[in-house]
Amino acid sequence: MLIVLTSEQPLENEAEKLNILFEKGLKVLHLRKPTFDIDEYRTLLDKIESKYYNRIMIHQYHELCKEFALRGVHLQEQPRWDLKEQLEHYVQSYLEKGYQVSSSFHSKEEIEKCNVTFEYVLLSPVFGSISKAGYQGKGFDVSDLNEKVIGMGGINEHTISEAFKLGYRGVGVLGGVWNTTSFEDSFSGLLKSYNAVEQ
Repeated sequence: MLIVLTSEQPLENEAEKLNILFEKGLKVLHLRKPTFDIDEYRTLLDKIESKYYNRIMIHQYHELCKEFALRGVHLQEQPRWDLKEQLEHYVQSYLEKGYQVSSSFHSKEEIEKCNVTFEYVLLSPVFGSISKAGYQGKGFDVSDLNEKVIGMGGINEHTISEAFKLGYRGVGVLGGVWNTTSFEDSFSGLLKSYNAVEQ
């Protein structure tokens, strides 16, 4: 599984860029805009071709998942903690309607302690971050975990094979696409490296 997360900052012609990534073969996009309100999310989604909605996991304003018939919802770490004993019920309410649910973690222990099963979990930082200066990688080896763990942090076309050697079943990319001179070329390179490892 190769996942791209949207840039935290608004980008010029962003929907057009996301449509290009989908055209090039992106299967799962995580839509995460920490500074957006719900209407700004709607405006961006309206500009993305609706045939790609079933490839989008949304991080905030989960009600938009149903409104736009998206792929599913992503629970960031704090919102997952905040749900406490309601977590299982919350996850089930989406699964029952045919949506997927994923979540973010920052340690292996937290994944092991969590008693709710997600489609997959994001674990970071695996390697030194490309998008966050000074965010050092932990090199987590997850080959002993049963969960489907997606590695994030410092992922580019050169580190994908290393991530798979550590037991990851996929990778999530942010800076490796958006902090480069060409998001299209970077994504193509990532996809090529990913497909080579997946064989």
